[in-house]
Amino acid sequence: MKKNTLVFAYFSLLITILSVASCASPAKIVYFQDLEGVEVNDTLINYQPKIQVGDLLSINVSAVDAEAALPFNLYETPILGNTATTAKPLTYLVDAEGNIHFPVIGKLNVLDLTTMELNTKLTTILETYIKNPIVNIRFTNFKVTVMGQVKKPGSYEVPNERITIVDAIGLAGDLEIHGKRKNVLLIREQNGKRVFVNLDLTNKELFNSPYYYLAQNDVIYVEPNRTQVNASAVGANTSVILSTISILLSMVTIFLL
Repeated sequence: MKKNTLVFAYFSLLITILSVASCASPAKIVYFQDLEGVEVNDTLINYQPKIQVGDLLSINVSAVDAEAALPFNLYETPILGNTATTAKPLTYLVDAEGNIHFPVIGKLNVLDLTTMELNTKLTTILETYIKNPIVNIRFTNFKVTVMGQVKKPGSYEVPNERITIVDAIGLAGDLEIHGKRKNVLLIREQNGKRVFVNLDLTNKELFNSPYYYLAQNDVIYVEPNRTQVNASAVGANTSVILSTISILLSMVTIFLL
C-alpha cells in the first residue's frame, strides 16, 4: 500500500510540474482587453505619414498640355541603340536638410509635410508654369520591419502608405506564444533622432496611441518572455535532461512496484 502511495505521489508531482509549465495567464496573452467604451481619436482616423530625411518620393506632373508638363518630370536616360528601352521615372531623395531638387523650380523643402500637403504646395507653384497641373506623389521606400518573437520576421513594403502596428504584426504572422505582448518596442527615426517607444498590445489605449499608425522605416521588436529566455539559457540539453528525468521516474516506479 505504501508503494502505491509513493507511485501516486510521483505521478502527481510530475503532472503538477507539467501543468505549471504549460499554464499562461490570459491577461498576458489576449490582445486589446476590455474594449468597451473605446473611442478612436479623429486625428488618428485621418492619419497620414510625414516626409522625413532619406525618403524616396515619386512625383509625376501631368496636364492637358502634355508637352508643357514634360520639363517637370525626370526620367532615366535610355541606353543608346536600344529602341525597346522605356524611360523610367526617377525618384527624389529627401536630403539631410529636408529638401528635394525639382526640375525648373529647384530646391524645394518637403520635410514634415504629408504627401497631400506637398501636393497642394507643388500644385500652387506649378500653376505659374502650367495650366491646371495634376500632381501625383507617392513614397517609393515605405516599409516596416518586424523582428523578434513573430512567426515571419522581416521587412515588408507598404504600397498604400498607411499601416497600423496591428497590420504589421499580422504581416509577420502574429506573435509567437513566447512573445511579450505588454512590451513591444517601436523604433522610429524622426527629424534626425531615434525614438524608442514601448507599446502594450493588451491595452485598449493602443488604439489612441500616436504610434498606432506606423511611419515609413519603423522597426518593431517583440521581446521574448522570461520562459523563452530561460529555455534558451538551458540550451540544447533540455530534451536530454527531460528524457533522463522521465527514465529515472520510470525506474523508480518499477522498483517501487
